[in-house]
Amino acid sequence: MLERIVPINRPAPRAMPVDRAAAERIGRLAIRSLYREAALAPKPGLVSPASPGSHRDMDFSTFLRSLQSLRSYFPAIAACGLQRPGFAPLRGLGIVAEADMLAATGGVNTHRGAIFNLGLLCAAAGRLIADGEPLSATAACAAVKKNWGTDILDGLAVLPVAAPLSHGLEVARRYGTGGARQEAASGFPAALEIGLPAYRRILAATGDGERAAVQALFALIAELDDTNLLWRGGPTGLAFGRHAAGEFLTAGGVLADDWRQHAAAVDREFVARDLSPGGSADLLGVTLFLAAIDGAA
Repeated sequence: MLERIVPINRPAPRAMPVDRAAAERIGRLAIRSLYREAALAPKPGLVSPASPGSHRDMDFSTFLRSLQSLRSYFPAIAACGLQRPGFAPLRGLGIVAEADMLAATGGVNTHRGAIFNLGLLCAAAGRLIADGEPLSATAACAAVKKNWGTDILDGLAVLPVAAPLSHGLEVARRYGTGGARQEAASGFPAALEIGLPAYRRILAATGDGERAAVQALFALIAELDDTNLLWRGGPTGLAFGRHAAGEFLTAGGVLADDWRQHAAAVDREFVARDLSPGGSADLLGVTLFLAAIDGAA
């Protein structure tokens, strides 16, 4: 006769302790990077403290309310990353954060891209800490690609054709561009290969983080297929934006004596054409966060 097997009551596995201090530090870096991006001026067609740019539904105070609503999100998603999560918990936190942002801004989308991009990078930073790996810009971007890249792209595949799309997704579908999801799933190559080198070069030359950030933004505008430029201006608007940014860089960028006047003139041209390079601005936020991870000013 076989003996009856009596199940052993084992204690449930204990959840990994969360390094709250590390999660808070990561969250503060994210908020600080987004504040720096919002406060930067001059920026072509984008909201700054002195101007709403090409936007009629938001201004700098809208961005400040939005940032306040996200103060708990970035530490929370970094803490989630410490638990080595799949993509679903991160997506759930992002959905709640987006609802909080829209409630704070009266329905205006100020930081949807940042919730997505910096949320993933905060989670990646947490995961690196949990794994005992060195935290760096390159490692954080690689961790996003390795751990969640497939899920990020799969999210596009399951969208029904009739589902309402964000501007970025609609433009990606209309013009065949990769957009924010492709950038994140690939480990943020534009931030690593365009934004961050431009930022570091000017910071090393001048010690001025503001000038370095302006240079990085123009470098991104000049190279990206910015979905916001495509949404507002189509291929013609994108071509104009890239050309104007390229001319600014060719003239010396922020190392030129008249760089502020030149950047302000580009801003006026963008506003006159109702153009706003929001995709490049999102990746500037990523660039500033990655620079902060690496200890740059």
